[in-house]
Amino acid sequence: MRFTVRLVVAIWISAMVVIAGFTFLQIQQERERLVNDLERRAVLLAEGLKEAIEPAVARGSTSRVEAILKKFGEPRRGLAVYDRFADLMVATRDLAPTLPPALPEVTDAVTKGVVSRGFRSIGDRWTYVYATPLTRDERRLGALAVVLDATHLTTAERDLWRDDAIRFVVLALALSLIVLFVVRGSVSRPMAEISAWTKGLRTGRPVPPPAVPDAGLFGPLAREVSMLARSLQKAQAAAEEEAALRLAGETVWTEERLKQFVNLRLEGRPLVVVSNREPVSHYWKAGKVHAQTPASGLVTAMDPVMRACGGVWVAHASGDADRETADERGRVGVPEDEPRYTLRRVWLSKEEEQGYYYGFANEGLWPLCHIVHTRPTFRPQDFAHYVEVNRKFAVTVLDEIREAEAPLILIQDYHFALLPALVKAERPDARVAIFWHIPWPNFEAFGICPWQRELLLGMLGADLIGFHTQYHCNNFLETVDRALETRIDWEHLAIARSERVTYVKPFPISVAPEFVEDPPPISREDLLRELGVGAEFLGVGVERVDYTKGLPERFRALRWFFERYPEYRERVVFVQLGAPSRSTIKRYQELQLEVEETIREVNAELATRTWRPILYLNRHHEHRDIWPFYRHADFCMVTALHDGMNLVAKEFVSVRDDGDGVLVLSRFTGASYELRDALLVNPYDLAETAEAIRAAVAMEPGERRARMARMRQTVREHNIYRWAGLLLSDLSRIPAETTGAPAS
Repeated sequence: MRFTVRLVVAIWISAMVVIAGFTFLQIQQERERLVNDLERRAVLLAEGLKEAIEPAVARGSTSRVEAILKKFGEPRRGLAVYDRFADLMVATRDLAPTLPPALPEVTDAVTKGVVSRGFRSIGDRWTYVYATPLTRDERRLGALAVVLDATHLTTAERDLWRDDAIRFVVLALALSLIVLFVVRGSVSRPMAEISAWTKGLRTGRPVPPPAVPDAGLFGPLAREVSMLARSLQKAQAAAEEEAALRLAGETVWTEERLKQFVNLRLEGRPLVVVSNREPVSHYWKAGKVHAQTPASGLVTAMDPVMRACGGVWVAHASGDADRETADERGRVGVPEDEPRYTLRRVWLSKEEEQGYYYGFANEGLWPLCHIVHTRPTFRPQDFAHYVEVNRKFAVTVLDEIREAEAPLILIQDYHFALLPALVKAERPDARVAIFWHIPWPNFEAFGICPWQRELLLGMLGADLIGFHTQYHCNNFLETVDRALETRIDWEHLAIARSERVTYVKPFPISVAPEFVEDPPPISREDLLRELGVGAEFLGVGVERVDYTKGLPERFRALRWFFERYPEYRERVVFVQLGAPSRSTIKRYQELQLEVEETIREVNAELATRTWRPILYLNRHHEHRDIWPFYRHADFCMVTALHDGMNLVAKEFVSVRDDGDGVLVLSRFTGASYELRDALLVNPYDLAETAEAIRAAVAMEPGERRARMARMRQTVREHNIYRWAGLLLSDLSRIPAETTGAPAS
């Protein structure tokens, strides 16, 4: 209450000072205008009468002068004529009794022969006196005085003060009411909500955090209070979850458990993650900078880990506004509203990006490692750029760990096969791991690469190499055994070369338990209304447009399904969310056309006036955009032709807290080894995939829920925090200088 009173008093004082200042200026201007008007009238009258009065005064004709003054005199306009000694000769009837013996203005006009003017109190009135000399043949005869009533100047000034005082009171009252309303709505009410939330939190009652007050009014304080509320509620939820897990005797990894593990195991040593893809990109749009989360399974997996562990994420700057949002070293806090870790951006030229990323990495290694019958392309200039970019990233990583002792470095994916050896050569005390997110082919397939020796030696610079499955680990060990002079310890999955030991282990990657912390309140009806469709059954697919994802095969399987089971026409709608990917590569351009043409053919063949079997949304989608599709779909199709893990399958399962939904999953994905309750298919077999779609929509509710419950338990237990905890645990136990045979 005291704050409100002080605020209202301050407003009243401020309004009074401002209005008083403006009133003073207004009075000055109005007074100047009225004085100018008085002078103009006096000049016109005096100069007009001089010609008639001067001859009469020269002749000494007092009667003639009196007649003239009587004719032009008025109650508010007096006239007086003085002789050459400044003595009064004649004055108008109303003025004569009040005139003083002498008027300074008249004396100046007679003695100096100049016009004199001024304000004078005559009788009981405030007047304006204008005196002009009377002359004849250059002889001074006397003076003519025009006396005008000036009391209206005081009246006008008083009226202005009165009117502006009324305006001040009205304005101050209005502002006070507005302030009281704003304070009550934007301060008192939010503060009361925060107080109620704090009390509820303190007493253990599950009270939702308060809404964010007006950030424009309170600035950083409002955001910080809101984030503190959410953080405290999240911490309380984490503590309750940990307590429940302990009571149940479960060992599920959580974000809080990973935080505590990192604090204890790493003992303050910094963690550096390296990837091509950055966790957030910034782009110019309509003159403003917008943040965008890339469509990347790697980002989906690693961002929760970095939020839990902190550290530095080194990545390629891909957004056209990335420089504007980073400091001079390319560093920016992530997330922006509540930084939990640091993003260090690396700037690449167009030529480097084209050769290293689009060229060697995605036209060479990507098709080489995926069995999708797309021929890899290897160009010497692309590999030269690949080498140069790996060196550039090594320089950045070494700069980040310059002052650190025994840092941990997690290198991500096939873009940086050379990076482990480059870092390790300069910092042998660093613990370096590289995780390969895509499949590793057999030794014959990988032997196609002209630079397989350089790539393998680069990877063996790491202390630990991780793959999704044991099958990929075995392929890698066999490739090294065939290509290099090394000692392979198959029992401990280790490679010894040049007195160094590199461990090779499977770490099946996963997702965070919550795909979106604060999901949008969109119902199934709202979603269908936004899509403009009506459907009894809704299917969904979420992918980058990539030839490994089997999109054309999926759509042909859908056509097969509708042809074999026509009773499901106009009852099933399949929505494909396809984020554009690597659109500068010819094979991806061809794939985009093939996808669009296949959808067009299926829809043209099967669609009716009110129904289309396939709806294609070809654009980038944020996690909040995807959540409603996962949550309300009756089935999700993940039919990749070959994939390391494929996190879309696990994302779909993690979202289905309703315990419903069916997953149609390719057996050629790493996820199929864990999610055995999905309907596993060979995506090349259109009939089998079509049969799985029918099974998904026809499955009994009890079976659906039982399958989903088992898959959710798997995803819950084998989440991304467990993945990170196991990987960091193995990496941190490796000595800084590993020599000799691998330890048992």
